[in-house]
Amino acid sequence: MKNNLTRRNNDFGFGIFDDMFDEFFKPVVYTGRHSMNTDVKKIDNGYELSIDMPGFEKEDISISLSNGYLTVQAKREEKEENDKTYIRKERSFSCSRSYYVGENVTEDDVKAKYLNGTLTLTVPENKQKEIERKNIQID
Repeated sequence: MKNNLTRRNNDFGFGIFDDMFDEFFKPVVYTGRHSMNTDVKKIDNGYELSIDMPGFEKEDISISLSNGYLTVQAKREEKEENDKTYIRKERSFSCSRSYYVGENVTEDDVKAKYLNGTLTLTVPENKQKEIERKNIQID
């Protein structure tokens, strides 16, 4: 199944890059009302992800890598305000989103920076391991 996050309901596709983006975003999982809007930019040897995370502090954010999925989670404490009556409350206090970056990417390969509500991750391009081929001797 193709990933709907990289597809738009219009005629402006990514052309020859469709498969690359689909592989990069292979099943994306995210939870919470805050969808963590993400821009992905191709750079020299990989990708740069710019993730909007307004209202979170650096200490609220955790990043993990497991089985080829890079997961960004954020959680902040909800302040109890007894003297306020809300008519509607939409601001999220936790969110999570995962990106498939490939089995060959390690924690040391990923670089992260948080500035002014934007988390920037630099991820190397997923290089497929070369399969070692051995000739079978015929008797």
